[in-house]
Amino acid sequence: MTQQTLNNDKAIVVFSGGQDSTTCLFWAKKHFSEVELVTFQYGQRHDTEIKVAQQIAEEQNVKHHLLDMSLLSQLTPNALTQHDMDIEETEDGVPNTFVPARNLLFLSFAGALAYQTNAKHIITGVCETDFSGYPDCRDSFIKSMNVTLSLSMDKDFVIHTPLMWLDKKATWALSDDLGVLDYIRTKTLTCYNGIIGEGCGKCPACHLRARGLNAYLEEKGAR
Repeated sequence: MTQQTLNNDKAIVVFSGGQDSTTCLFWAKKHFSEVELVTFQYGQRHDTEIKVAQQIAEEQNVKHHLLDMSLLSQLTPNALTQHDMDIEETEDGVPNTFVPARNLLFLSFAGALAYQTNAKHIITGVCETDFSGYPDCRDSFIKSMNVTLSLSMDKDFVIHTPLMWLDKKATWALSDDLGVLDYIRTKTLTCYNGIIGEGCGKCPACHLRARGLNAYLEEKGAR
């Protein structure tokens, strides 16, 4: 009996409602005829992230899967799942917002969903250029995960990382090229304190986002 061939025009986007994953959503819509989103609820710092992801999915008329991954908050204390922890850098240089095995688990479950929905392509917004010290955002990890997922389910999946070699300025440029810079600027949630759009302006995520945006707008204005 021959196996069913994966749909080469269908993609699953690992989606948080943030700048990076929303840019990936529009990138996916440009490259594939059928796109679905998967968001993971893992006890993150604020529920607003889930609401933003649901709102964007509804506005863009994209099917949205919400999966319970709350077990992640039971495995290790970190500033993303322990709401009373201050965000800071640890002694080994990795921020305490790092959730061990998060992308490993997210991609595994995204792969299982892709298998069930017959989607060949899996898209994630991880980035080695601005990876904030997270080891599971590196290109070498993603390549190894692509091989592992394909072998584990005997399917020829393709993991795409459109932002892998882009800094935040280049990510804003990509969103502008896709015609959605203002949408991403006002509708997405990057802030660790749960403030949509420009954010709190104080947390590391807001600093990184604002520096990239300002650099891009300055460059664009100088053309």
